[in-house]
Amino acid sequence: MAITREGRICSFCGEPGGPGTDLPLIGGLGAQVCARCIDDFHETIHDEELLAAARSTLPWDSMTDAEVLATLPMIMSSAEQTTAFAHEWVDMLRTRRVSWAEIGRALGVSRQAAWERFARKSGDKGATA
Repeated sequence: MAITREGRICSFCGEPGGPGTDLPLIGGLGAQVCARCIDDFHETIHDEELLAAARSTLPWDSMTDAEVLATLPMIMSSAEQTTAFAHEWVDMLRTRRVSWAEIGRALGVSRQAAWERFARKSGDKGATA
């Protein structure tokens, strides 16, 4: 099973990126970041004024209710991407014949809880092993 960046979005700005786009994405653990956001973050951490401003305020403090509402779908898209990434990792582990018990232990849940959360999405119907 190949896990790719195709169809992913930047977890910070929400822009689609990856293969077939002009926006390279890098990252892991479900979060992806685009080159533009990396450049913005790099500029911020290397500019004392920008860094002080970033440390003193939270972005949503200066946003209107309409701006916060407009951002909510991007937050949900990023969360859904991270959840899908977890499913891909579980699929990969099952392809490697890692047991549901081992997956459950890694997640701090029972074998049954791991299976209930991930098996239906992955198509893995085997509740044993």
